[in-house]
Amino acid sequence: MSDQQLQGRDLEGKIALVTGGTKGIGKAITARLLSAGATVVVTARNEPEEVDNSYHFIAADLSKADEVAKVATEISNKFGGVDILINNMGANTFPGGGFSALNDEHWYQALEVNLLSSVRLDRALLPKMLEKKSGVIIHISSTSGQFPIWESTMAYSAAKSALNTYSKSLADEAGPHGIRVNTVSPGLTKTEAMSSFLTDLAGQAGITFEEMTQKLFDRVGGVPLGRMAEPEETAELVYFLVSPKGSYITGANYFIDGGNFPVVK
Repeated sequence: MSDQQLQGRDLEGKIALVTGGTKGIGKAITARLLSAGATVVVTARNEPEEVDNSYHFIAADLSKADEVAKVATEISNKFGGVDILINNMGANTFPGGGFSALNDEHWYQALEVNLLSSVRLDRALLPKMLEKKSGVIIHISSTSGQFPIWESTMAYSAAKSALNTYSKSLADEAGPHGIRVNTVSPGLTKTEAMSSFLTDLAGQAGITFEEMTQKLFDRVGGVPLGRMAEPEETAELVYFLVSPKGSYITGANYFIDGGNFPVVK
């Protein structure tokens, strides 16, 4: 096998877990890691619409502590642990309208889904990485974590901001033991979740989907590249960070937003 072919399969022998890996960015990450030779475990709340035998699937709602424990136990029994952990699970399914539209339950749910699911899964799977003195953890956050839109992402943004801080702290703790931890913060991305989000907002505002899409672009100050990201573009960044090519990168938060973010990061 040529050096070029080996580089294309540089995750051979690695076990990777991708949460929320059946749709959107998670699905694209799963495909990219598989193409690089990794053995991939995927979790999601529901079975994928189409059976895919290229990865091992575990149905789990990771916003619940006992479901996280179930996933960790199955992975330990079947694979002995993971080398790569992609905490992609997250959702912005909370009411828009600002502080008065959000009750305690909405805030608890935002934190469970967007922060504590990752915290618990890291806590369950990191010890095996520490034993081997190697491993990579990626937290999929959002530009919303530093650029909140009060009308529609208040609880989600607060939870993602907390995830960013936690991720940096974990990187500092785990780095001396050979574990790299990074964050990837996508901006506007063309996914099923984004389509549903815009459809709901358009319905609430009484305007078309296209009009709401333009309003969102305007609200975030525009995107210099003039379009949403494709999930595969974020997946390529994630692959780079978990591959040997990213071996000296830890504690970073990478924004992939088409130039949207309005300040120097």
